[in-house]
Amino acid sequence: MRAIVVKAFGDPDVLEVAEVALPEPAAGQVRIKVQAATVNPVDVATRAGALAPFLPELDQYPLGWDVAGTIDALGEGVDDFKAGEAVVALSDWFGTLAGAQAEYIVLNASAVAIAPTGFSPAEAATLPLNGLTALQALDLLGLSEGQSLVVTGAAGAVGGYALQLAARRGLKVYGVAGSEDRDFVTGTGATFIARTDALPEAVRAVLPGGADGVLDTAVLGGPALAAVRDGGAYTGVFGPAAPESERGIRVDAVSVQSNADQLAELVFLAESGALTLRVARTFGFDEAAEAHALFGKGGTRGRLVLVP
Repeated sequence: MRAIVVKAFGDPDVLEVAEVALPEPAAGQVRIKVQAATVNPVDVATRAGALAPFLPELDQYPLGWDVAGTIDALGEGVDDFKAGEAVVALSDWFGTLAGAQAEYIVLNASAVAIAPTGFSPAEAATLPLNGLTALQALDLLGLSEGQSLVVTGAAGAVGGYALQLAARRGLKVYGVAGSEDRDFVTGTGATFIARTDALPEAVRAVLPGGADGVLDTAVLGGPALAAVRDGGAYTGVFGPAAPESERGIRVDAVSVQSNADQLAELVFLAESGALTLRVARTFGFDEAAEAHALFGKGGTRGRLVLVP
């Protein structure tokens, strides 16, 4: 089968479409025929070599965390799915090194949920990684109904889901984004805060005591922490960049994990219109380098999606 791989870290042109062995599902696993797989920041970082210190030494690395496709084969003991069903799933890539940017992928059945109806595979593929990251980050923050949450990078993939999920929890949500994304942020019911180098001051202009919590999807670190009230909570999306705790603030970083039940919840919310699935553009596997180059330019709203 064909798969997008990295044999040497570097610029987008190091990406290759290689022939690799067709994986076979073991007990408790399923094989998915891939219809769409997204390009995420972690894929770009892997390709560039930024994550090399955390990876085993291999001849090549497959890419891709989240996937939409159809069940192709079932391992022993799997009876929750049947061949041909449309599904979405998340590869716990650091543990599995199973890349979703391939014609087939084998994953534990516990990482898979039935795909949302009424959406294309490209749209459905945008849900697992970013939706689960947002949901699990909100769980880490542990805020209660009525408390205030500031989301940095609010128009991004994780940030956009976080705005919508937080609103459903009854939080008072404030989204930090560029002026061009004001309508998106306010459309989720959040209060818009313009992106600025003086974030703590901008937040305290609307929340004088500081926010009860900050979800820092933009990886701002210290400035985002400074916007949190004493004794509040901060959650980031990249552990090594998390700031040191101060003023009694609880500091966490989400490390997303596959979870079929949570993914099914996100699917339900998408089907009910509570979550917006955003696709910026689709690419063939042979255009993966172009997708990475476009991602590197920034400013993309919605995911870039690869299709076999």
